[in-house]
Amino acid sequence: MTSMGKTRRMMSVGMIGAALTLTLAAPARAGETPAAATDRNAAGWELTPTGTDARFRGLAPVDRRTAWAAGSKGTVLRTTDGGRSWRDVSPPGAGELEFRDVEAFDARRAVVLAIGEGEASRVLRTEDGGATWTESFRNTDPRAFYDCMTFFDRRHGLAMSDPVDGKYRILSTRDGGRSWEVLPNAGMPDALSGEAGFAASGQCLVSAGSRDVWLATGGGATARVLHSADRGLTWTATVSPIPAGDPARGVFGLAFRDRTHGIAVGGDYRKDQPSPRAGAVTGDGGRTWRASATPPPAYRSGVAWLPHSGNAALAVGPTGTDLTTDGGRTWRTVDTGSYDTVDCTADGSCWAAGEKGRIARLSVRKGGPGTA
Repeated sequence: MTSMGKTRRMMSVGMIGAALTLTLAAPARAGETPAAATDRNAAGWELTPTGTDARFRGLAPVDRRTAWAAGSKGTVLRTTDGGRSWRDVSPPGAGELEFRDVEAFDARRAVVLAIGEGEASRVLRTEDGGATWTESFRNTDPRAFYDCMTFFDRRHGLAMSDPVDGKYRILSTRDGGRSWEVLPNAGMPDALSGEAGFAASGQCLVSAGSRDVWLATGGGATARVLHSADRGLTWTATVSPIPAGDPARGVFGLAFRDRTHGIAVGGDYRKDQPSPRAGAVTGDGGRTWRASATPPPAYRSGVAWLPHSGNAALAVGPTGTDLTTDGGRTWRTVDTGSYDTVDCTADGSCWAAGEKGRIARLSVRKGGPGTA
């Protein structure tokens, strides 16, 4: 691609991010619901036909055309036409597995994580678009329960388990998920009593750059975020302002725009419980966290930065989608649909997924059908 072509592409992607931010941020009219305001301003989630009732908590969009989703009943879907159609590429015999995370490198290569105690926690990999799958890891320790995974690049990745012998267990790959090894835990701080990760959105373990990774916790006396700058060998733990103190409360999702700017969301996932202070932000790589001045109004499990928009991000949960345009300090609801996870791509597309087979794409409409 010529330098002029690259410049034009970046301008186009930047304009997409700016358009999404501006249209979603437009205020509702008197008496108008946030969802109606979103429709009026020609931007919002556009559901795509999946043909399944699986619950998708794992989501990995690659670009504007290609995305993967992983969920309950061993279900894995893939689209290569921007969500107009989805192909069921579930691994054979996986119906009893609960997939909660998926990481995709392109339209052919992806890695999925199944959660659960003991051998229910597994990692599978495909190199042919889901036509065939290879199991590359099966947990044999009954004390371990894997929750999330992340990749720094196409080769190096990590997965995390709830504490074993009082410390979080980290699994590492250096060959794109073909093989895995448990890292030594000498550099991992002790877990709090009752502390664990939440396999709610595939975002309890996230990375930025080539070496930095963050781990979200809850269930203990405080909700913490652990950070490693050496691909999981050594970690530091920081208390977040998101409430914990109960097995249902804590930090459920993280998103980092770069090595320093991050957002945490969470709360209490029980429907009958409030979730005050459900959002927090950091500007120093997670060394300190401060509560959002106007947090999301309810429990949120997923969060993603809008591409090339500076300070805009989306947070999702069972009761709606919220938008921030100031880096997570203040949020407002822009949609009331139910989603568990959200992610955006470098070329300007955003996707969300959740219960009852719901997978949606953020769409900007200009007097006609959406074309995000």
